[in-house]
Amino acid sequence: MASSTVVHAAAGAPGLPPPPTGDWFDETQWAVLLALLDAVIPSITAETNVKDVNAQQAVPDDRFDELVSRAQTSMVEPPSADVLKKYFEDRPTTQPWFLYAVKRTLDTVPDPVRKQLGSVLTALSTRPGSLLLTGYLTPLQDQPVEIREAILKNWSTSWFGTPRVLFKTFSMLAKASWLQTSPWVKSITGYVDKPLGMKTGEAKDFAFLQFETGRPEPEVLDTDVLIVGSGCGGGVCAKILAEAGYRVMVVDKGQYFPPSQLPMQQDEAAYHLFENNGLLNSVDNSINIVAGSCWGGGGSINWSVSLQPQGFVRKEWAEEHGLSFFQTAEFQACLDRVCDTMGVSDVGVRQTHRGQVLLDGARKLGWHAKTCPQNSGGAEHWCGHCHLGCGSAEKQGPAVSWLPAAAKKGAKFIEGFAVDKVLWDDKSPRGEKRATGVVGTWTARDADGGVVGSAETRGTREVIIKAKKVIISAGSLNSPLVLLRSGLTNPHIGRNLHLHPVNFLGAYYEEDVKPWEGGIITSVCTSFENLDGNGHGVKMEGTCMLPHAFLSSMPWRSGLDFKLDILRYRHLDGFISLARDRDTGRVFPDPVTGKPQVDYTPSAFDAAHTLEGIIALAKACYITGAKEIHASLPGTEPFIRQKPASDNQDLDLGITDPAFTAWLATLRAVGNKPPHTPFTSAHQMGSCRMSSHEGSGVVNPKGKVWGTKDLYVADASVFPSASGVNPMITNMAIADWIARGIVAELKSEK
Repeated sequence: MASSTVVHAAAGAPGLPPPPTGDWFDETQWAVLLALLDAVIPSITAETNVKDVNAQQAVPDDRFDELVSRAQTSMVEPPSADVLKKYFEDRPTTQPWFLYAVKRTLDTVPDPVRKQLGSVLTALSTRPGSLLLTGYLTPLQDQPVEIREAILKNWSTSWFGTPRVLFKTFSMLAKASWLQTSPWVKSITGYVDKPLGMKTGEAKDFAFLQFETGRPEPEVLDTDVLIVGSGCGGGVCAKILAEAGYRVMVVDKGQYFPPSQLPMQQDEAAYHLFENNGLLNSVDNSINIVAGSCWGGGGSINWSVSLQPQGFVRKEWAEEHGLSFFQTAEFQACLDRVCDTMGVSDVGVRQTHRGQVLLDGARKLGWHAKTCPQNSGGAEHWCGHCHLGCGSAEKQGPAVSWLPAAAKKGAKFIEGFAVDKVLWDDKSPRGEKRATGVVGTWTARDADGGVVGSAETRGTREVIIKAKKVIISAGSLNSPLVLLRSGLTNPHIGRNLHLHPVNFLGAYYEEDVKPWEGGIITSVCTSFENLDGNGHGVKMEGTCMLPHAFLSSMPWRSGLDFKLDILRYRHLDGFISLARDRDTGRVFPDPVTGKPQVDYTPSAFDAAHTLEGIIALAKACYITGAKEIHASLPGTEPFIRQKPASDNQDLDLGITDPAFTAWLATLRAVGNKPPHTPFTSAHQMGSCRMSSHEGSGVVNPKGKVWGTKDLYVADASVFPSASGVNPMITNMAIADWIARGIVAELKSEK
């Protein structure tokens, strides 16, 4: 029997489960892997202080002292010389927190990929394999760290694809694991886990349903409308349908974390708030997909940007896809309604340093840029940590606004509920599939309210939920998988996937910008959003500046250079070039685990657009006085300004400065071809595409799944193509339209 007893989340930090055993690799494979990670972030010390010639990188004593002295001089709040020396000498592979992060990341990798990686590690441990892959007969794990570092450098610029992919894999793994967990990054840079002065927001009482675990028979529930997914689409549907007087139930495989537990530390957030521990790579390793997987979905970890779709996108959807609704006043009313509910506005948005750089750079170059409206209810929301969960609850996402409004009208909620499949009416006429509910597995919390125990220790229960209407709002990665597991065979399910691929650019300034402070995206430049004349191009925005979120994608040139770059983190601005992708991929279930797998490679057409954005961002940074500019393009050196920007001598030349234009030419020459160049996606769209007729999509113009009755999809997966803007508002507006259509249908049936 279900109960609605409130189970409170555990007090304090949510914690992490015990680390995976790592038994997919044997002792020799682990030795090779750690030897490679050691070379990415090595222990660096003075020659006379070397204790292990194979594990430590020796620097002449006078040069090491000079490094420490120069670092102290350049830093805003320099630590003591002894602390800096210990920072350089730190060897992450000897630290349990680093090894835990590495194992946790590898545990999320599909088994076939992990086996391939294991085969490479085995080859590197042998003389023939090492000769083939490194040019040295000595097995890699027996090489001194300087040679291992040289091997990585050679891989990074190899003419062959495999070495470059290996370099990308090992360097990203080392950087991300270290940046997520290292206490040195915090102590050296001043980075803090929570915004200073943040007032913790109010927790919401969702009264999640609880079930007795361990029983063989399923728990059976009944409701009018079942919504699978608590994110931007599901939250909007829940509010509208509950306020219309219907019994609504919202389920999600993710968990709710109150503001008192937010923002989390970086490694905890990756585990608790994101799909696949925050690291879902495409099958060819060309793009990393970041997607929310918690109560509130992507709306709990997104960056507040609240842009409405451009006119040329609405026209494309109406004219090319036959969906006339998108050019109507009714669609605009949906957009305005969801914005009004969350208090979307650009009034009171305070510009960060990078936000102002984009505005000033665009003005000086004759481009168009503007302040980004945010869904913060009019609050300034000076928070750069929302990627890790919003502790102030100022961001009016689903878990703060939409779902609590549904709760007030009687909606019921289940967290930790993984839907297996949609149930069908066996008595329906032949050839007709009428949805009657879902079946899935509910996992309880730990005895103390935590969620780090295994399913076996926490307890599970099969649950069947019967419903008159079923809405799938599990996001573009999971909604198609639910449909496929339910026996639907429409060939469009999972295809037409758009990802808004991005490349990164970083710029160092004289000012102490503390990049982790302030709104994540406060401005946007739109002058390059229609490069092909058909609505495809790039937007340029600031980006999340949490250490692992940005620095892990910046170029690695050597272990020493990387550690030196971290010392200047306080002066760094980060930007993205975000493409409205024309070309698509697909999402499909892993044949072993059933988890989402993504087949997507940024096309030459779309990659060319992101490169144009990188060039434009570099110009904006140059014209606003950046000291150094780093493009996330492997094989490129940074642009270093030869004279202080305050002299205005090269600024007088504008972007015609010969040294700068020559550097831009090298960026074009090197290019950004995947899979070697890091691409990232935080926006997933289109995998259950809306269409005007059954042969070209998954859902009809009302969101109903073609070929079924009483089954709908309401999330960004129904986008006909890429939105070209951060998709939250478009997603919510379409969900508003679909939910109101379901209300009308329920009324007519009644």
